[in-house]
Amino acid sequence: MLTPVAATASNASAIKEPTPAPTASSSVIDDGFDGLAVETVKYGSHHRQSMDVWWTTDGQDRPGIFLIHGGWWSSGDKKYMTEITRSYAELGYTVFNLNYRLSSQAAWPAQRTDALAAIAAARKHAARWSFDPRNYVLVGFSAGGHIAAAVGTYGNGVNGLKGVVGLSPIISPLRAYADGDKSPDPNKRRLRTAAIKLAGGCAPKGKCSRIWASMEVAWHASPKDAPMLTLHSKNEFVPPVQSQLLQKMLGQVGVPVSVVTVPGINHSSPLYREPGVAERVQAWIAERIG
Repeated sequence: MLTPVAATASNASAIKEPTPAPTASSSVIDDGFDGLAVETVKYGSHHRQSMDVWWTTDGQDRPGIFLIHGGWWSSGDKKYMTEITRSYAELGYTVFNLNYRLSSQAAWPAQRTDALAAIAAARKHAARWSFDPRNYVLVGFSAGGHIAAAVGTYGNGVNGLKGVVGLSPIISPLRAYADGDKSPDPNKRRLRTAAIKLAGGCAPKGKCSRIWASMEVAWHASPKDAPMLTLHSKNEFVPPVQSQLLQKMLGQVGVPVSVVTVPGINHSSPLYREPGVAERVQAWIAERIG
């Protein structure tokens, strides 16, 4: 079981997990408001390998939502997802708000490995958080959408994963690399640079081609992958065509992908705050996991 750790403790108990191997220790940071409890949990030894867990303390097992923040794979933090995390916890879900190693700390596939490790830890200790490990979705924003979608096409289905939602997800780093070459859009140029950094600092050629291939979500489509919902603004720097490629590839193996495009240029969290978008995401999630 997980071992609670006081704020002054200098050591945490390491708990062996199946591959990918998280360690798990925890400390309660808040509880008792609106029937919710909140706990910060380490699922690995790196300081970024942690997540906030929000759950309802009535003992009833509930579907889960894993939230993955964005930030060019090189920045961002789960603290910026607190408001969204709370909103889903108040809807009755058990919510896992993830941090993961950034590209400055570890190259791909470390970010996908971290998400899988967090899921493994959550499923192993599901009873602690009144979580149904057979029934959960991932929701990722921008670079976090890439990580979520990459988990969704990892292997031939992930146990218990019923759906993936991406807000402005970067489905194809290769497309971003090409789009950012000599683009007048500074965000597209920045995304190209960020994708190179994620790959360990190399362009998609030679020995690095294998890393870039691993980063391509659509190339790993399998029949038992989770259904997906992706949302983009029509004129944002991560264009809807990224998700349309995924829709085509997953569609060929019978996995449904819905691609929603809204007017404007808003990206990631600002897109989520557009009128009707959050409600659409919530309705899609409810259809998948109740």
